[in-house]
Amino acid sequence: MTGRPGRTGKSGSQASAGDLLALVRSGRAVTRGALQQATGLSRATVGQRLDRLFRAGWLREGAGGPVGSPLGGRPSITLEFDDSHAVVLAADLDTRHARAAVLTLTGEILAEHAGTLVVEDGPEAVLGELGRWFGDVLAKAGRRAAEVCGIGLAVPGPVDRESGRVAQPPIMPGWDGYDTRGRLSRAFTEHTGAPAVPVLVDNDANLMAYGEQRTGHPDCAAFVLVKVSTGIGAGVVVDGSIYRGVDGGAGDIGHIRVGAEALCRCGSYGCLAAVASGGAVARRLTEAGVPAASGSDVRDLLAAGHPEAAALAREAGRRVGDVLATVVTLLNPGVLMIAGDLAGTPFLTGVRELLYQRALPRSTARLDVVTSRLGERAALVGAGALVVEHLYAPRRVEERLAALGV
Repeated sequence: MTGRPGRTGKSGSQASAGDLLALVRSGRAVTRGALQQATGLSRATVGQRLDRLFRAGWLREGAGGPVGSPLGGRPSITLEFDDSHAVVLAADLDTRHARAAVLTLTGEILAEHAGTLVVEDGPEAVLGELGRWFGDVLAKAGRRAAEVCGIGLAVPGPVDRESGRVAQPPIMPGWDGYDTRGRLSRAFTEHTGAPAVPVLVDNDANLMAYGEQRTGHPDCAAFVLVKVSTGIGAGVVVDGSIYRGVDGGAGDIGHIRVGAEALCRCGSYGCLAAVASGGAVARRLTEAGVPAASGSDVRDLLAAGHPEAAALAREAGRRVGDVLATVVTLLNPGVLMIAGDLAGTPFLTGVRELLYQRALPRSTARLDVVTSRLGERAALVGAGALVVEHLYAPRRVEERLAALGV
């Protein structure tokens, strides 16, 4: 989760300890000399600001770097972000299942738990249960609750970034406007006895895209992930940052109208999700005499090579590919990733058939259409990265150092 923190844009006395940490984490400056050169700070000032980071336990000295002078001399000591001083908790909610994990600050999953958790049971019960899961995974990882610096949560609905509240979610009854951050923070404390920590909430497709882009495609300046499970959503990462729109509604492609007559769970007719999601395929399979209640059931049938499921998944892929032709033409991404329960060969084949037929050749000339690398862990990795980037942003670093008294 070291990521690519943005340029500090500061020099001289304006560059803070947080700015220096951002330079080290990004790899742009990893020695004292390089930090002096990047910021214009004096050697003494760099030393003073680095000392605060060392005392907080956020920075450590690594191995000596190469000798910079042709005359020889002592190698420069490199500086490293110390990811051992804290851990992050992350959870990913789907409609009927959830996952929780403990991660290092650089994105390694130390322990995880997956199980049934029905989002329709409401936020009070679901978030309370997640608090219990957090206690369990911390014990499994052998980490203390006091080491947790933050919690990230992925949910299958739109999220208002400022408040962290789910906003008018089509498939999350009872969650609209609920204080998700506050309840999850309390649940963490109730089940671990640890003090409250920051909680960040975002849409699951956004966090899947964030995790996948940072892990497998860090140099891709425009990255799109489409999650097709019980519903359909997309996450967009531009220049290393999640694109959310003005109020968190970006990427909600499942509710683009495609001219069909099917009734969607949002109450409208003709939404893409009503005809091409895992839930829609499950419904058609059930009508054909093959019992399937959700996208996860369709995934199991596809894994078993069920011919009717494969045919319907390919048809759904064509529907989604038709919509993605517009998305690709508008955003011109370098990578289009298909993820979720339907992300297999039949669905991907259908997507490619319509996408390349309908999109402009220039829009697809440098486009890679791929499937998920992280699989069911993508949103966990993305949620953890979101927390780390929030807590170690330069301004936040200064606030946290002041609170620590260093």
